[in-house]
Amino acid sequence: MLNTRSRVSLTLMFALIITGFLIFMFFYIKHEFTTTRTEITEDAMVSKIVNMGKLELVKYAMKDVVEKKELHMLLPDSRVLFVAVGEVTACIDLTRIRKENIIQTKDSVTVTLPQPEICYVKLDHQRSRVYDVSGVWFADKSKQMVEDVYKIAEKKMLSSANELNILGKARENAGTIFKPLLESISGKKVALSFK
Repeated sequence: MLNTRSRVSLTLMFALIITGFLIFMFFYIKHEFTTTRTEITEDAMVSKIVNMGKLELVKYAMKDVVEKKELHMLLPDSRVLFVAVGEVTACIDLTRIRKENIIQTKDSVTVTLPQPEICYVKLDHQRSRVYDVSGVWFADKSKQMVEDVYKIAEKKMLSSANELNILGKARENAGTIFKPLLESISGKKVALSFK
């Protein structure tokens, strides 16, 4: 009788150990399958070095809502709704000023500056959002429509900045920013003109 009890206890203990081991293995394997690891490999290379000489004179921060629709005869229409946040910056390229563009007299200096230009149009990818993509059946088509709407948004920002006379504001700011600097350096009255 004692021998049978001992066997039952031993069997029960063995069963508890195996059950505990199986429970541990279940949670361990579940953890291993649900845990994700991220590996990032990057190789940064300098592809081009550009000397900078552009004086940024004005920056327009802009926000625009762009909707692109593709109308279909049989299938539902494809649509992307995008809120674009970005900036357009105008500048003057100071590297294009030559010695002959600077005329000095006894008490004045005349500097002929190059015309202002658009330095860049840049979307803020952190704040811009695709709010809705509908009627798109394939992932590649959705990706293409989103890429297209980004390009449309950049062009729209550029045209809006031109409508708001960004280059005129850059010319005005050149006088406000650049003229006092040149006057304090030269100690003479400075006049600015544009090519």
